[in-house]
Amino acid sequence: MLHSIPKEDSYFHKGLRKKLVDGVREKGIDDERVLAALMALPRHFFLEPAFERRAYEDSAFPIGAGQTISQPYTVAYQTQLLEVRKFDKVLEIGTGSGYQAFILAELGAFVHTIERQRELYQRLGEFFLLRSYPSIKRFLGDGYEGLPTYAPFDRCIVTAAAPFIPPRLVEQLKPGGILVIPVGDEGGQKMMRLRKAADGSVTEEVFGDFSFVPMLTGKNG
Repeated sequence: MLHSIPKEDSYFHKGLRKKLVDGVREKGIDDERVLAALMALPRHFFLEPAFERRAYEDSAFPIGAGQTISQPYTVAYQTQLLEVRKFDKVLEIGTGSGYQAFILAELGAFVHTIERQRELYQRLGEFFLLRSYPSIKRFLGDGYEGLPTYAPFDRCIVTAAAPFIPPRLVEQLKPGGILVIPVGDEGGQKMMRLRKAADGSVTEEVFGDFSFVPMLTGKNG
């Protein structure tokens, strides 16, 4: 089973990871904290053994339940837009493999992450690396609803393609908070960043084109 046996992070893996980080930097990611987080976190821990040698390609890979682990450049791009500060309380929609949540935790954030697929939620619960990141809290639920019990949040990141900006996620942002979300249909999405002002008003910025799996309602299982 995935993650059942702790894996080695060898000099070989670290060399591949450095090459990946250098490539992400060349593509325009210039936040050194984000790049350091990518370098610190062994991506091959998050993939099936069959993908281990390809773990440091700048590509997305299937993780089961119709989901993927995002391309490292995409993870870095969203994380850079999020402007995470140490001790920020971050809401993540779409836990998936957990890779994005662990990157946020590497940056010193307290992460509340929601997964709608019970299979993926349970799998991550068995992941040996989770014990080393007590700042990550996992929830099984509907990402469109957010986590009102734990709100408000300093930051919110959505790792699936939303057909619209979920109003409950905006509601659960603190004044001064930031939401990063890909908005569009299966044909492609625009990455958007929303900033919530002290008076509750929201400003929107539109960035590049991306392709994510769709953000679905409800929870599965």
